[in-house]
Amino acid sequence: MNLSLERSLPPDDPERWVLHNEVHARPSARVRLPALITYVAVLNAGISRDQEGEHLRRLAGQAALGREQLQGNFLRLRCEGFTVKWERHTEFSRYSIVQPLPAHALWGAELPDLTVHVATGTDWLRQVPGQTVAAIQLTMLAQGMGEPDLLDKAQQWMGEGMLVASHMGNTVEGESHSCLLTHFRIGEDGFERMLVVTSPRTSEARAGRISQRVLELETYRLMALRGLPVAKQLSPELAAAESQLAAITARLEAKQDSDQELLDDLVALAARIERATAEHGYRFSATRAYDAVVRERIGELRERPVYGTQTVGEFMQRRMGPAMATVAATAQRLSALSDRITRTSALLRTRVDIATETQNQQLLEKLTRGQALQLRLQSTVEGLSIAAISYYVVSLLLYAAKGLEAAGVPIQPEMAVGLVVPLVLWSVWQATRRIHARIYRATD
Repeated sequence: MNLSLERSLPPDDPERWVLHNEVHARPSARVRLPALITYVAVLNAGISRDQEGEHLRRLAGQAALGREQLQGNFLRLRCEGFTVKWERHTEFSRYSIVQPLPAHALWGAELPDLTVHVATGTDWLRQVPGQTVAAIQLTMLAQGMGEPDLLDKAQQWMGEGMLVASHMGNTVEGESHSCLLTHFRIGEDGFERMLVVTSPRTSEARAGRISQRVLELETYRLMALRGLPVAKQLSPELAAAESQLAAITARLEAKQDSDQELLDDLVALAARIERATAEHGYRFSATRAYDAVVRERIGELRERPVYGTQTVGEFMQRRMGPAMATVAATAQRLSALSDRITRTSALLRTRVDIATETQNQQLLEKLTRGQALQLRLQSTVEGLSIAAISYYVVSLLLYAAKGLEAAGVPIQPEMAVGLVVPLVLWSVWQATRRIHARIYRATD
């Protein structure tokens, strides 16, 4: 059967392959039990991809690592006896070192030292570029699930601290496939300890998925909580701004200050709130996003309680709930304050507009009175003009009559001119009206 390789589809969208392959961007590792996973998440603000690549090249056998291999956001390096997974995210980068569990740290050990046995060496860990936000030592064992002294052995393995434990997932038989135990405490070496005990039937792929969910859960929990210090720091500033806005509104109502003074104070307050929004808006949005991921990861664990302990989900939500509520309330408070400033500005603009309209009305009335006065003055001047023109016309006629009398025409100049004065006045008045009519027609 011959298969034609000729394309039978319209041209691809430029983003088609990128979007399609996003689902494969960060595949889960295959973890062979028993295993130790040393996990470090660091803030990468100011850290370039090249700096992280340079650090990865310091691993044994990775000196030839090319820049093109770091163009994505995910890379798994296979070294002798262990693997290193690198992931770069918007705010942080993650390094996961997967290696066989040292013999001294097997089930039943008492607070085993794990840090000095990290396959990359502690110097390489210490020089990871960035600031640590999460550091976890996750041990995974394929034994201990059904032991009655599970909690006692886990407490002995992890040291002091109240245990939090959950059975996770369901097998075909309806049983949990693993159990997560931790105390959410940072040890003297800077690492949290987590222990996962699984069924001996657990596959390497499932172990990889379990480790990924557990590590992501703790990472996103810590990233979500980064909004809490910001909210606490911003709270006094918001309280002061709210008091100042109330004072400005009271002054606006009492009309005790000029509009310019009120406007200056309101603009300064609005600038402060907009600066706070610009500086912290992203942090609050990121907190909401991280919190949503935490809730999603908790749901994916499909927890069931271990008798005598809190589940991981209960522990996290009881402690994260108030923190997330504080962050959400602060973000809402900031947004509401901005809206209130906008409404107060609208009130002030309305008052200024009304005052401006009143001034314009008064000015218009003055102009109207001036125009009326000017019209009356113009009428008076026109009346005087008619009289003056008529006077000159009558004078000319008188000179003409006297000339006729001197020429021998029997006429009395004064009487003759006196008789035509009304006619002259009427003629001048009519001529003036015709001139006005032409002017009005020209301006229409």
